[in-house]
Amino acid sequence: MKTTPFTDIHIALGAKMHEFAGYNMPIEYSGINDEHITVRTGVGVFDVSHMGEIWVKGPKALDLIQKLCSNDASKLTLGQAQYSCFPNGKGGIVDDIIIYYFEPEKYMLVVNASNVEKDWNWLNENNSEGAILENASEHTAQLAVQGPKATELLQRLTSVNLSEVPYYHFTVGDFAGIPHVIISNTGYTGAGGFELYFYPEHGVKIWNALFETGKDLGIKPIGLGARDTLRLEKGFCLYGNDIDDTTSPIEAGLGWITKFAEGKKFTDRALLEKQKAEGTTRKLVRFELKERGIPRHGYDIVNADGVKIGHVTSGTMLPDSKKGIGMGYIDAPYFKNGEPVYVQIRNKNLEAVIVK
Repeated sequence: MKTTPFTDIHIALGAKMHEFAGYNMPIEYSGINDEHITVRTGVGVFDVSHMGEIWVKGPKALDLIQKLCSNDASKLTLGQAQYSCFPNGKGGIVDDIIIYYFEPEKYMLVVNASNVEKDWNWLNENNSEGAILENASEHTAQLAVQGPKATELLQRLTSVNLSEVPYYHFTVGDFAGIPHVIISNTGYTGAGGFELYFYPEHGVKIWNALFETGKDLGIKPIGLGARDTLRLEKGFCLYGNDIDDTTSPIEAGLGWITKFAEGKKFTDRALLEKQKAEGTTRKLVRFELKERGIPRHGYDIVNADGVKIGHVTSGTMLPDSKKGIGMGYIDAPYFKNGEPVYVQIRNKNLEAVIVK
């Protein structure tokens, strides 16, 4: 398995380790529930160095991005980030990504860990524009510092005024005495905070600075288990569960990152434009159980008559409220907010309600 600059630290801290996307990653330390609540109420640090980073550069960089991405990157201003996806030419999604606009003719794409090779091949296979591509994944480490106390902690370690970095914007500056750190007001938790990108050799110094400086704030390391429950509570999609090569961005509720701007000819535009205009036969919804239970990936969703109308793609029980929540694809006409549906758990049909 691959390692990150922090693997030895995770093991020394007693983390429960497991393979993820080819990496030996921490799943939990003090427990998923405790870690989830830490991020919601304080500050936690995630090692997300397994994520991929690909540079797209040169005079044709924007042309390639506009052709392959669903969102409209021409609207980006310098220092801004944008959530987007690669349609796959068959109505599905290659990957969901974040585009960073660094300088004229220079963009960084942050891609899912399990899709680095797949995305790299997709970009190269479709690069008839001749943009300059560089896979920097092996030379880039990343920590996500998340929670309501994250900004207070981070501000102690940088001269950058973090209050001047809006949501989905970033800057490059000093951090913990390390120059040229990318400081990005993004995250996958919905709890606020920043993501830091830096060269792997600086990783241990940055980690130690965070935990030494954040002692009084109750800082804790957080594993991928709580990362999953946090993103699910916020309703964020996980590639491989809620979106994949068989789901369209319109079905997945990602119409807001699918822009049909004049002159933007991108993969699957005609098909997705038709889906947006005419509607789809299924849709990804969020739901809450009204009875105690845990809706798990793959469970059937049925109507009041017990007829299957969909399936669960992600589910969990929230640590604080003990409420079962989930996401799943449901057939029309059942995907209306407030609509009662039922999740089959151990041969019982537990009532749920679709929510925003």
